Amino acid sequence: MSAPRPPRIAVALEYDGHGAPRVTAKGRGELADRIVETGREHGVAVEENVVLAQALSAVELDDEIPEELYRATAQVIAFVLSLRGELDRVRRGGRRS
Repeated sequence: MSAPRPPRIAVALEYDGHGAPRVTAKGRGELADRIVETGREHGVAVEENVVLAQALSAVELDDEIPEELYRATAQVIAFVLSLRGELDRVRRGGRRS
């Protein structure tokens, strides 16, 4: 018999290229599923990282992420930007047209 799986966790971040990313939504179970579904419907990249999601779920809504999560979060943001082809533009300090 296997142990029951913990409920799914989802955390949405907003990052405008200045300061630290902010937690804009978070939830477990069905709410987590709705957060992921809404993100996908709006073309938001979804990265699955259970450990980081658990850590970010402790951050209050609309708060910037804490410094100890910068590196892990930066890796996810870099991955998402690379998927969109935007990483080089951000590294050069460019802005969206």
